Amino acid sequence: MSGTAASPLAVAPLGRGFARLWTAAIASNLADGLGRTAVPLIATTLTRDPALIAGVSAVTFLPWLLFGIPAGMLLDRVDRRVAMAVANSLRFAVAALLAVLITTDALTIWLLYACVLAFGLGETVFDNATTTVVPALVSRDQLDRANGRMQSAEITIQNFIATPVAGFLFAVAIVLPVWLTGAGFLIAGLLALTIPAAAAHAAPRAGVEGEAAVERPPLSAVIRFLWEYRFLRWMIVLTSITASALAFAQGSVVLLLLQTFSVPAALIGVVTAAIGVGALVGALVSSRFVVRFGRGQVMFWAILVSGVGILGVGLTANVGVAIAAYAIGAFGVAVWNVPWGALRQAVIPGDMLGRALGIVRTIGWGLTPIATVLGGFVARIDLRLPFVIGGGLVVVLTLIASRLILSASAQAPAAEPVPEGQPS
Repeated sequence: MSGTAASPLAVAPLGRGFARLWTAAIASNLADGLGRTAVPLIATTLTRDPALIAGVSAVTFLPWLLFGIPAGMLLDRVDRRVAMAVANSLRFAVAALLAVLITTDALTIWLLYACVLAFGLGETVFDNATTTVVPALVSRDQLDRANGRMQSAEITIQNFIATPVAGFLFAVAIVLPVWLTGAGFLIAGLLALTIPAAAAHAAPRAGVEGEAAVERPPLSAVIRFLWEYRFLRWMIVLTSITASALAFAQGSVVLLLLQTFSVPAALIGVVTAAIGVGALVGALVSSRFVVRFGRGQVMFWAILVSGVGILGVGLTANVGVAIAAYAIGAFGVAVWNVPWGALRQAVIPGDMLGRALGIVRTIGWGLTPIATVLGGFVARIDLRLPFVIGGGLVVVLTLIASRLILSASAQAPAAEPVPEGQPS
């Protein structure tokens, strides 16, 4: 193949509108990473009860169970740029309150729970909006690349920058990472207001020119759409169970590293970064894999690899092999996330995308706290056992659902070429 015809597709820029969204997401991811590292450390200064400290992680995901669908309904009705700004302004205010409580020595574990819950409320709006505006800013053939760019930035910022920085700042002053977290949220909210007006409201289905604007369907119609679309219905079930299995496996990973593999506490961050390398590489290469092999093939092998990697962590007694297997599992998850995100954006109508994603995330992420707690109880028997059960379940489910996953390539309409020089 000469490559001249394909070059416009390969090099077409994602556009300044997407670049502004990407910049806002980077600022928000930096704040998220700082907060998610600092908050558990703050909790250890308030209590040494493992159950109460584990509760911080559970509360982090609880907003998706409680507010995921309302957040999606909101985003289908208002200017999404304004919603992003308001959501992160709320998170800035919560960070400021948390900083004041720490400074005045008035913080309790229960007040920390309340702050984490409020942080999560803002996250359901901002993160959902970040996903729903992408189809309005890029064409259909760019969705996989755009989602890969978003995910690679998230992994890089949170794993390789925010986590070590937050630990250092916490050592200097407990309140310092909290103030910087709030500043990151505020900056991200302001940057969201600079995103082009095309992202303000529901867009036509990704890349479909001329799709007429219609009256916004009720929530019942969104639920009916997801239920009657057989592929989406079963994929939502599959991804929810596999996500829960992965959460089940990883709930006690810090104890696994410290106690079973005897990793020094000072090197936990290094191990986390090594695992993050696998996720980063997966996010960077995923869209290229989709172009080369097709969406269905990539999704099947990605989720299978993720399960094998997690299973490998539980089966080995060698710390080096365990870290490598964990990185491979993270690679598979990152590769999966890109085409799965792009596929949802491509097949769900724009006027119901916010609510649909809210429902999907409520089902998937809402189960995470339950799975994490269950995995913790199983870990009392053996810290590696949750990895064996969780990874094994993902492998079995992938093989059972192979035909469903492989059919992903046939779901989204074929991408339309972008003429050379046409803005994206």
